[in-house]
Amino acid sequence: MIFSWRHKRANRRRQARKNEALEGNCDLELTIPKHFQCPISLDLMKDPVTLSTGITYDRENIERWIEAGNQTCPVTNQALKSFDQIPNHSIRRMIQDWCVDNKSYGVERIPTPRTPITPYEVSEVSSKIVAATTRKDGNKCQELVGKIRNLAKESERNKKRVVENGVGYVLSSSFETFAGDSMEKHEVLLKEILSALTWMFPLGIEGQSKLGSSASLRCIAWFLHGEDLSTRQHAVIVLKELLANSLDHQISDGLIEIEGISEALFKILEVPIGPTATKASLMVTYYMLQSEKSEKLASRFVEMGLVSLVLEILVDGEKRTSEKALGVLEAICNWEEGREKACSNALTMPLLVKKILRVSEMGTEFAVSTLSKLCKEVEDENPVIEALEVGAFQKLLVVLQVGCGENTKEKITELLKLMNLYKNRLDCFDSLSGFKYIQRPY
Repeated sequence: MIFSWRHKRANRRRQARKNEALEGNCDLELTIPKHFQCPISLDLMKDPVTLSTGITYDRENIERWIEAGNQTCPVTNQALKSFDQIPNHSIRRMIQDWCVDNKSYGVERIPTPRTPITPYEVSEVSSKIVAATTRKDGNKCQELVGKIRNLAKESERNKKRVVENGVGYVLSSSFETFAGDSMEKHEVLLKEILSALTWMFPLGIEGQSKLGSSASLRCIAWFLHGEDLSTRQHAVIVLKELLANSLDHQISDGLIEIEGISEALFKILEVPIGPTATKASLMVTYYMLQSEKSEKLASRFVEMGLVSLVLEILVDGEKRTSEKALGVLEAICNWEEGREKACSNALTMPLLVKKILRVSEMGTEFAVSTLSKLCKEVEDENPVIEALEVGAFQKLLVVLQVGCGENTKEKITELLKLMNLYKNRLDCFDSLSGFKYIQRPY
């Protein structure tokens, strides 16, 4: 019994000494050797490469330096004869050994970087996709698209190289071909292409034309109605990028003609998939409402309750989402039905005034433009009076003091003149009747 007690006490003492040693190690500040630090960031190099001047840098940092337009070595300031970056395997192995030796300090071993994909490899895969598309070999094409996606996942460098070598156009062309052949038959392949296209914009004029064709748009709209949430998100993101990079309203006009597109976009807003999908859906809706053929679309959106839904998004939406929601509200107020619906909602004026100068410069422009449409183009005087009640007059004066664009400034000036007339009438009425005009603090 005595031996057992002494043995336990000795173990406790040894453990206490170990704990003290570990605590002492944690208190020490670990210094990274200078030859392991990137001269640009002074951080531990993860993928050391050597330039023609003989200086070693972390690949990510030196690539960013060169992409910024610099043509000299950051350390020596010598002109670079070549932009080739040679992997420094010796330094990388030494760094990995150092990481292992200092594991007790919480340093993790850096992984061995993969060799970046070459333009030749990208072109080779692209050629095979073109050949498989020509044969309408969906299985082979799906395998190659999967290879492209896997290469891009390895690093941002690979992803950039894929985009630079025109893979976006190749995939857009393939998407159009297989969508025109049979959406149901090639559903899995089309989903794979759609997922890859989300990060390949801009596609160029030819790529835009392929993805903006009737067959492609109908396929994308078909995916918007599906049950797969990730595919619906990819579809609305592709539509957003497609419309944002479009030089005219041809793609918007093509979308408007597709039956059920308004319901699909409305559903994404009503039952959100995520913030990214919500913002993309708002932008697609905004671009479509800018089309000259959007009168029926706007009427359909009003019937579904888009105005009320957008106002709900504005109540607690973050700034970027609110900016896009204000844009949709401003666009739908181009139509009489939209203005009437907005005026009938008690949230409209308070939210518009509240969002001025609280979202962004563009958000303020949208809010002012919407106020102008509601106050000037609605025959009823209630919108002007309600705007005054929620402090629009004072808020617009602040916008003029802060500064804004000429177009916005002109609208504010006209609004202030109109509001001033009603304000004088209200003040006169107050003095005659004894009724006190109360402003709500928004």
